[in-house]
Amino acid sequence: MSLIIDGESLTTEDLVRVARRNAEVTLADHAAQRMQRSRAVVEAALKDGKVVYGVNTGFGELASVSVSKEDLARLQVNLVRSHSAGVGDPFPLEVVRGMMLLRANALAKGYSGVRVEVVQTLLHMLNRGVTPVVPQQGSVGSSGDLAPLAHMALVMIGEGTAVYQGAVLEGGLAMKKAKIHSLVLEAKEGVAIINGTQAMTALGALVAHDALGLVRDSCVAAAMSLEALRGTRTAFDGRIHATRPHEGQQDVAEVMLSILGDSEINQSHADCGKVQDAYSLRCIPQVLGASLDTIRYVQSIVETEINSATDNPLVFSDEGEVVSGGNFHGQPIALAMDFLSIALSEMANISERRVNRLVNPHLSGLPPFLTTEGGLESGLMIAQYTAAALVSENKTLSHPASVDSIPTSADQEDHVSMGTIAARKCRQVLENSKRVIAIEYMAAAQGVDLLAPLKASRPLLAAHQCLRKKVHMLEDDRPLSPDISAIVELMESGEIVNEVQSVTGSLLED
Repeated sequence: MSLIIDGESLTTEDLVRVARRNAEVTLADHAAQRMQRSRAVVEAALKDGKVVYGVNTGFGELASVSVSKEDLARLQVNLVRSHSAGVGDPFPLEVVRGMMLLRANALAKGYSGVRVEVVQTLLHMLNRGVTPVVPQQGSVGSSGDLAPLAHMALVMIGEGTAVYQGAVLEGGLAMKKAKIHSLVLEAKEGVAIINGTQAMTALGALVAHDALGLVRDSCVAAAMSLEALRGTRTAFDGRIHATRPHEGQQDVAEVMLSILGDSEINQSHADCGKVQDAYSLRCIPQVLGASLDTIRYVQSIVETEINSATDNPLVFSDEGEVVSGGNFHGQPIALAMDFLSIALSEMANISERRVNRLVNPHLSGLPPFLTTEGGLESGLMIAQYTAAALVSENKTLSHPASVDSIPTSADQEDHVSMGTIAARKCRQVLENSKRVIAIEYMAAAQGVDLLAPLKASRPLLAAHQCLRKKVHMLEDDRPLSPDISAIVELMESGEIVNEVQSVTGSLLED
């Protein structure tokens, strides 16, 4: 089913469908009509000889320089070429596809004064698989993501570099092979394409989407750890969480109870005399719940941004006015991404503490490092080292990018957001955190194995069986990196959570 964009109703799930699953995209008729009205205002201003920033002037500090009518098209091409100054590894293709969709959706709002052909060019590229090669570094997040969007725009005009059918090609050749006419820019269109927050927002939207999935896996892994460590379920009693009614905390406590249920392992220590567990077990709802609330907040910020007009100047067709402002400033996304990095880091932080408890015989009551031949075998000793290293790296990455600002454009742009840096860091924190949770899954599953013949709860048995299809119980030392990668793949596919939900029903609402 194709997606129809109108600048107003795009969702994060829509973005995921296009970025990752190549859903077809079309432009709503009423959005095209809005764009035409907006374009008419620009053309009228040019006809009347008005001086309008970005239409017939230079940019940034050069805004006071007027450009002759004969040079307007050249002005836009020069802008795209000069701003294509990005460096470093390219963004993943899914991020670039997301960026293209978001830019098309923003232009479709009808406040940018561009022709319908501009959006149609982006949609043809999405639908026919022409994806610009966009370097990750070079954006300060105001005026938006200038360099990344300029590299995208280069391919639109038949220049730059693109990926088409798995090959990296010169942009014009990729467009030709895909039977897409390269865009010939007209007045204002270059600045409208490159002036926005779509690189940071596309990346942020994908990270926020994946973060919610990671909460589900974190709950399942934590429950399996608690089972292996023979912890108590009393800390998840709904009455406790009703007295401190944070939504995320209550939701996680409910999920933990649904996963744990009753089990032979639980019954085996019913009279053990233990009153309460360590914080990494007892406070799972409080910690994961706070991260869940943060993720939901970030998703709300992203949902607003992906349906916003973020270029400059904006065209208000009802009043026939072109107005300069600052909607390109990435501060809302910058702060949200920094906050999300912290939330993800804490999910990994508490997970690593449970891994440590699992491998430490003085805390777990299980064999040292979860191997039956400690000394001869090292078991999961170094897996915990890896988790510790990833958690430590996350702490460094969680220093906020948004608190920094370096003036640009001769101090015309004297406060910038660094939002794209915040989003890039957040993506790395997400990847690190996935691997930490994968290590917890590996250690917790091993712990459950070592408690045999006692069985875990039905939902955890389903998760355990899913894990064991890809990663066998560790009976003799072997390289663990492939096991960690295999578990990450299971997490990314949603297989483990889906197996649990086949028993429990939905764990968390989106």
